[in-house]
Amino acid sequence: MSNKSMNNQTVNSKAKAHMQGEHAAAIAELGWFGAHKYLLLRRAVQFGLLGLFALGPLLGIWLFKGNLSASLLLDTIPFADPLVSLQMLISGHIPELSLLIGAALIILFYALAGGRVFCSWVCPVNLVTDAASWLRRKLNLPRSSELPRNLRYYLLALVLLLPLLTGNLIWEWINPVPLVYRAVLFGSLSGVWILAAIFLLDLFITERAWCGHLCPTGALFGLIGKWSPIKIVASKASACDNCMDCFSVCPERQVLKPALKGQNPVITSPDCTQCGRCIDVCAQRVFRYQTRFTATQAQLSTGDSTDCQSPSTTSPIRQHIAPKAENDQ
Repeated sequence: MSNKSMNNQTVNSKAKAHMQGEHAAAIAELGWFGAHKYLLLRRAVQFGLLGLFALGPLLGIWLFKGNLSASLLLDTIPFADPLVSLQMLISGHIPELSLLIGAALIILFYALAGGRVFCSWVCPVNLVTDAASWLRRKLNLPRSSELPRNLRYYLLALVLLLPLLTGNLIWEWINPVPLVYRAVLFGSLSGVWILAAIFLLDLFITERAWCGHLCPTGALFGLIGKWSPIKIVASKASACDNCMDCFSVCPERQVLKPALKGQNPVITSPDCTQCGRCIDVCAQRVFRYQTRFTATQAQLSTGDSTDCQSPSTTSPIRQHIAPKAENDQ
């Protein structure tokens, strides 16, 4: 079989895969598990962490006491939400030393791992927003106008201003993150309406409205992890065929274009949640986890360009979808 025939067969098989269903090309290339491995791992971490907290109330095994706002591991190691600690300090209340130590430990971890790793790997509200995003794609709902992405930073400023004006942690009354834990661990359903509102907002009003545009907790963690050494890297950007599968699942799709078409393959934006879905769904295996330093050094050593394929080598699939790619970016 000639190379031309083999190339045409590959293109036809990819086109058929794209028409068969969501991310079918990645499933055909990598297998179902390979196209969902990071999604499954994230769910395991989210439910596993919730399970560790649940062991105490349900079985009397207190590995973790508390919730994501403040907790104690093995009655020894404290952990605390930095946003809660900041609110307490601003309100004029001096937190206990254990709370400050717990906040410092969390800040150090997410400064290294990437702040918004919390959003995709730990936060239970991510289950709600991911479900809304999945349903939007299944129902083929039209893309809606997006809210300004810097709105979450204004809300973060408001959350920190309220304790200064009132002396109270106003945000913690309605913060959906601990609401999920209280609902699951203690059967408190008083705040479930907030979770329902987030789901409906993401489903019918604005795609990824909560996590992508509004959540002040995500805004703070984004700032904490801005210079994290661990990043997602488009290490094979030249292999990109503009299938747009990564854009369809990315909760912060605006972070992809600079890495795919710019001079730096590292996704450096603090908006990236490092969820790994772009790695999962890419049949071309463009993305991978890497450190920003090794990625930059490798680029300098090889002199590889991170731009997508030149027009002369563009496949029929890419020619068909390139206008869509430009519009969606």
